[in-house]
Amino acid sequence: MATLGRFAQMFLRSSLASTRRQLSAAAAAGHGEQATKTWKILTFVVALPGVAVCMLNMYLKEQQHSHEQPEFVPYSHLRIRSKRFPWGDGVKSLFHNPHVNALPDGYEGHDE
Repeated sequence: MATLGRFAQMFLRSSLASTRRQLSAAAAAGHGEQATKTWKILTFVVALPGVAVCMLNMYLKEQQHSHEQPEFVPYSHLRIRSKRFPWGDGVKSLFHNPHVNALPDGYEGHDE
């Protein structure tokens, strides 16, 4: 068993030494500098314009979007409250938005 341990230890040392030699040879050849230059060019030529196009698309779609509340329809399977929430008045969810989230009896602040 001790022989197997010595063999494994010797094998690991030789493989680590050869790996170190390969990595240092690649660094000496300037491979890292070329890769850095390539990624820098890709960042400025592809990534940043891609983000800008996505932002423009989002902005234009938001301008076309209607900001009106949808009509309240009291479906029986939605907004079921089997027990009260432990905060506030117990009816509103934790992240309640009165413009978007309806209560069981309709939107807040609308007298219809």
